[in-house]
Amino acid sequence: MRRRAGALGLALAALIAGAAASQAPDRSLRPVLREDTYPVALPSLAPERSLRPLLRQGDITRNAAVSVRPAVVKPTPKGTVPQSSVGKVCRDRDLRGTVVGHVPGKLKGCGIAKDGIKLYSVSGVAFSQPAVMNCDTARAIKSWVEGGMARSVGRYGGGVEKIRVAAGYSCRTRNHKKGAKISEHGKGNAIDFSGFILANGDEISLLKDWGKGKKGRILKDMHRSACGPFGTVLGPESDRYHKDHFHFDIARHRGGPYCR
Repeated sequence: MRRRAGALGLALAALIAGAAASQAPDRSLRPVLREDTYPVALPSLAPERSLRPLLRQGDITRNAAVSVRPAVVKPTPKGTVPQSSVGKVCRDRDLRGTVVGHVPGKLKGCGIAKDGIKLYSVSGVAFSQPAVMNCDTARAIKSWVEGGMARSVGRYGGGVEKIRVAAGYSCRTRNHKKGAKISEHGKGNAIDFSGFILANGDEISLLKDWGKGKKGRILKDMHRSACGPFGTVLGPESDRYHKDHFHFDIARHRGGPYCR
């Protein structure tokens, strides 16, 4: 009996141990991967060393050629004067231009004897285009620009920054009439002005503003103040040839300045 009871006890103990082992949880919840689950190797998550595309040898050569391409330099137009050559003329630092010297005339009575200049600016006021004349005319222009013109405009529009030049030296007869006397333009004694550009960009025009409002009054004052520095002063009321400009010249008349 004792042997039988012992055998039953051992069998019961073995049964209980087996049941306990079957109820114990698995220590790892991850499935076991077989070798044939991923036949292809997984891609690496590490970034590439450089995201820039590789340059081919042809690209490098072409880029290098572009980087060393010389700048295109436009040639100076024929007949123009480099700005660096413009300087003091007529021994006056306020008169800026180039020396022309003797100017021969195509008609009898035309020409400039020896002191011809091409004037670009006067007392800091630029010309819209350079004008050829003699030094006496240039000095008369300076006297008027610094005196009568400056007083007439005052602070209006910030003052005159540029003068529109209608004509300088021109070998022709008066008003281009056949058989008439040689114009003072043909002797380097005259200048024609058609307008005045102000510092604020506005313009006082002989054709548009003569006799009209503030600008018209300024032009009247300019005309009046020029009578003295110049021997002849003609404006829009003188005749039909001067409707759109002032004509100033240094000719001397027996009865004094001729101003119309």
